[in-house]
Formats: sequence, structure tokens, C-alpha cells
Amino acid sequence: MLTFERSRRDFLKGLAALGALPFLSGNALGRLGARTGDRPDDVPGLFYKARTFSVGHFKELQNDVDSLRRANKLSRNATYRSYVDSKKFVVPPGFPEATSVIILAVKAPMLRFDAQFRGRRHPLMLSPQYFDDGVTLAGIEAALRRDIVKDPAVRLEPAQGFHLKLMAVRSGLGRYGRNNICYVEGMGTFLALFAYLTDAPGLEDSWHRLAMLDACRDCVICYGICPTNAIRREEFVIDAGRCITLYNEIDGAFPNWILPSMHNALMGCMKCQLGCPENEKVGFAVLKGEDLDEEETAGILAGTPDGRILESLGRKLRGFPPAVDRTQFPILTRNLRALLHPGVLARTPSAS
Repeated sequence: MLTFERSRRDFLKGLAALGALPFLSGNALGRLGARTGDRPDDVPGLFYKARTFSVGHFKELQNDVDSLRRANKLSRNATYRSYVDSKKFVVPPGFPEATSVIILAVKAPMLRFDAQFRGRRHPLMLSPQYFDDGVTLAGIEAALRRDIVKDPAVRLEPAQGFHLKLMAVRSGLGRYGRNNICYVEGMGTFLALFAYLTDAPGLEDSWHRLAMLDACRDCVICYGICPTNAIRREEFVIDAGRCITLYNEIDGAFPNWILPSMHNALMGCMKCQLGCPENEKVGFAVLKGEDLDEEETAGILAGTPDGRILESLGRKLRGFPPAVDRTQFPILTRNLRALLHPGVLARTPSAS
């Protein structure tokens, strides 16, 4: 989603935590930064909504997480728990003066494109947040300083190591869907969450009870759509250990219980989001990308790309980390093999 000042491996790791965490990962709830138009001048295309709350609520937030852990509601999957257990709601020692959190949702599209292979066009998609859509951390900070903080002398630091979805719901910015994804008015689930700590005075303390979307109370669509039954009827907290996203973000073989027909995105899973009536109401945010030609598709499947292929894939897939980093390229190879039609893949020697 963003251009980060860090390695692409760290970038992907951060996105994995953001995408895979269920339940967990003031200013008026409106289009901020739109004083003279719909978009801030220094952040073209940025669409976001934000809330603020006091760091005094960190104890309650930590209790929310600890209560789930004590009740054995959280998956015991080792990868998932490495994301969850590493996060704590504490004011960082490097910023003890922090008084408030700004939690914001930035509208984020998914990427759609075709891959040409063996004379056929295969429609593919990449879930939101995994590619560069032009929004930068510097641009977000500039908008927050102009619209919320307003005083250039105050500190504004990215809040790291927190469960963003939980903060978004507790602040009233969004609500949980039955799929445990955060829904924000006007965006649905097509968004990325970010948080900042600040010592700015006078910010609203927007605080709410945990809440689920009203539309989800009598809706069971996502139960039938979820290919792995990660969304459960008897429990509100999903079984993250059965979520496809948890496995296609990291390297290694897929579990045997993830069938070929279950794969639907080059990374992430869009089944419950694309089938959700609440997302249909606001419209799916889609960015049309450049199609992959025969040579590029074959290069991915072979798993041994040369510099020229990496360069073209990096451009067409908009900086998607596994497409530009040789150490992560096996993830892209494995995921594309899983998405291609079995009959086509069977005729590909490199996929044997």
C-alpha cells in the first residue's frame, strides 16, 4: 500500500500482521482534509477518515486482547500468535509525553489484471495493501498535521506494535463484520489502517464499546462463502489458523486441507469481502493493472526470474514485494501456480 523507508521483507511482514489478524490487527467521521475539495492537495487520491482517543484507554485495549487469550478464543497457530503476542498496548519509552492516538482508515483498492499463459488469459487479483497505490507515509502525516494536529511543533509518530482493528472499532472509526474485518462507513473493507501517537493538546477522546455491524446480525452469507470455514457460526472470533491469508503471505507449502479451488487472490483472500452486501453498497475499490504477458507468467512459474523480468513485474505489480525480491519470489511462484487452472499447470514442466 505504501512506500516505506524500510526493507521490502519488513514491509511484507508488516502487511502480514495487518492482513491476517482477525478481531484485533475526536474528529467527526467524515472526509478529512477536504476543505476546498474532495482530496488534499499534497496527497493526490487520498481518501481517509480518522478518530482520536486518549492513551489512557491502553489498559482497556490490552484487557480486550488478554480476555480473548484467557478465554482461548485466539488461534494457537504459531505464525498467527507471533503476530498477536508481540503486540502490547503501552506508551513507548521513546515518547512518554504521548497523550493521544490518531487512528485512521485510508481507502485502498485491490489490483486486477490478467496473466497470459498457454494462449489463455487468466484473471487475477491482488488484495488491498500489498502494492503501492501512490499513497505515502509522508503524505498521510502532512494531511494529519494540516487537518488534525495543526501545530507544527507537536510530535506525530507512527504507532507501532498495536492491534489496529481493535483501536479502530473502539474509537468508533469502524465496526467489526462477522468476518472480523473492520468496516468503515463509505469504504466498506477496502481500506488500510494506520495509527499515530501525538502530544497535541485538545484532541477529542472518542471511545466506544466493541460493536458489530448491524447488517451482520441476521446475515449468514460469509459463512457459506468462506472456503476454509474460518468464519464460524458458534464463535464470533474467526479461526485465524484456517484463514488462507495466513498461509499465502509466508513461504512454505500450503496445508493439505487448502484445496486448489479455495485460492482466489495472488495474496490475501477476497471471498468474504467480494460477496459482502455492505461492500456492494459502497462499491468495490478496484485498480486496473497492467497484464502479464506469456514470458512474464512463465518466468514466475519457473521461479528463476532474470533482472529484466523482475523489473517488469515490479512495475506491473506496483512494487508487490515478492515480485521484486528474489528471496520472496518463491511465494509469488507458489501462489500463481495455485491460482492457475490445474489443466494448464499440468502441461507446464517447471510446475512439476
